[in-house]
Amino acid sequence: MTVSIIIPVYNERDTIRPLIERVLALPLDKEVVVVDDGSQDGSMEILRDDIAKRPGVRAFFQTPNQGKGAALRRGFSESTGDIVIVQDADLELDPEDILKVVAPVFEGRASVAYGTRFAAGTPRTWSLGYAANRFLTGFTNLLYGASITDMETCYKCFRREALKRFRIESDRFDFEPEITAKVLRLGYRIAEVPISYRPRTRSQGKKIGWRDGLKALAVLLRYRLASLDAIGDVP
Repeated sequence: MTVSIIIPVYNERDTIRPLIERVLALPLDKEVVVVDDGSQDGSMEILRDDIAKRPGVRAFFQTPNQGKGAALRRGFSESTGDIVIVQDADLELDPEDILKVVAPVFEGRASVAYGTRFAAGTPRTWSLGYAANRFLTGFTNLLYGASITDMETCYKCFRREALKRFRIESDRFDFEPEITAKVLRLGYRIAEVPISYRPRTRSQGKKIGWRDGLKALAVLLRYRLASLDAIGDVP
């Protein structure tokens, strides 16, 4: 089976080239789908002049900036692989962990797999971001009867058939709670795989903020109360 690695990019000129090189080195039958979401720091030029010319890479460009959800929606629609996984462009995560996250889906043990930064025994540093994620993940489990540990993780992996059952509506960071809510409402079990994590600060380029946390709560409630017909393709 082929794996589509979807990479949304917004102002990541310092990391996008080394990230792509590490992703291309993975021993997978893969395609790399990069969607630049209106970058203004030179990332777009790096993609056009270098990365998009490399074998195995397909690059798409959206202007103006529309948000991570919009970039991923474009990437999902352009991808062709049997398995689809999201990779952020900031190198907070180790691309080699993609091999671990796709394994449950590749081996047929799950249709959806997440890479968790907070599995038992994983080193962690307390921060407001960590506390917010733990709260949102707990809220997700409460609403949906799930038992995941990292709802906001970047590494979300899907068998193509599962991903085709619904459409992503969110344009920005509320993509994370939306897609989690929809796969849970449609009855999928999310397999979790421990991954490594090197968080960066806002001064280093981290973009998600407290307003995104509030919106995530609203999104989780919205899709919990929505009818199944409104969620996606229900057999």
